[in-house]
Amino acid sequence: MRALLCKEHGPADLLVIEDTVEPEVSGANVLVDVKAAGLNFPDTLIIQGKYQFQPPMPFSPGGEVVGVVSAVGDKVKRLKPGDRVMGLTGWGGFAQKVAVPESNLIPVPAGVDDIVAAGFVMTYGTSIHALTQRGRLQAGETLLVLGAGGGVGLAAVEIGKAMGAKVIAAASSAEKLAAAEEAGADETINYAETDLKEAIKAMTEGRGVDVVYDPVGGALTDKALRSMAWGGRHLVVGFASGDIPKLPANLTLLKGCEVVGVFWGAFTQRQPQDNLQNFQRLFQWMQEGRIKPRVSKVYPFEQAAQAIADMAERRLVGKAVVRIAE
Repeated sequence: MRALLCKEHGPADLLVIEDTVEPEVSGANVLVDVKAAGLNFPDTLIIQGKYQFQPPMPFSPGGEVVGVVSAVGDKVKRLKPGDRVMGLTGWGGFAQKVAVPESNLIPVPAGVDDIVAAGFVMTYGTSIHALTQRGRLQAGETLLVLGAGGGVGLAAVEIGKAMGAKVIAAASSAEKLAAAEEAGADETINYAETDLKEAIKAMTEGRGVDVVYDPVGGALTDKALRSMAWGGRHLVVGFASGDIPKLPANLTLLKGCEVVGVFWGAFTQRQPQDNLQNFQRLFQWMQEGRIKPRVSKVYPFEQAAQAIADMAERRLVGKAVVRIAE
């Protein structure tokens, strides 16, 4: 089989597509013939050796896939060859075949095509977990989404609206904010041109926001935390800016607010039933038209390294997917 391989840590231009050994499956693992793989910020980190875990060399990046089951281990209970599935791989997704634990896969709902399915699981799974279990977002509250033009950000905008919140989308360009408005944002802030704290103060009449969805980090985290309403929840989702901020702890005291970590990958393993219920809720919203997953760009397999480079340079708007096979 062919795979995009990382043979040494570094930027995406060091990645190569080569023939490699097909993975074997046993126990509770499933072999998936990959149709498409979603692109996510961790892909840019894992190839540099900067992610929470590090696979042995050589390895293929790619943390989420959609495809068809071609073989199953002897302890697999739910899935069988021929089933269409989507789910998390950790790594290995930018390849023609990948071995995945059965617990990481869910059937693709009827009517959902490969490209949409490839870009759905991580962004929507992360965002609904963040806003439901960690943020406890309530109808009528105000949600601020930082990085609202990215994949997880746009998912958070849609989910926030589906949960009945007022959504303020913040991003660094007019193009990204237009995507957020299309996803349902009530108000927008271009933080490349406007002071985030002052804009929030004006939009909320000084009250502040109830929940902050923060996949960006850096200086924006401090400004958002200072814009928190009493009893608010600041959700730490990631650090796309590349800067892990040092928070002034006194602000949590003064505002009676919480800073809450969001680690969806661990949640899926520790609370699988809650994760399943989250996806059932998402699929229901999709059927009702309350969320409409969008993929802004599809790369051919041969351009997978370029896709990761574009993600690293924050050139993408919304979700991008790499098509591995027709």
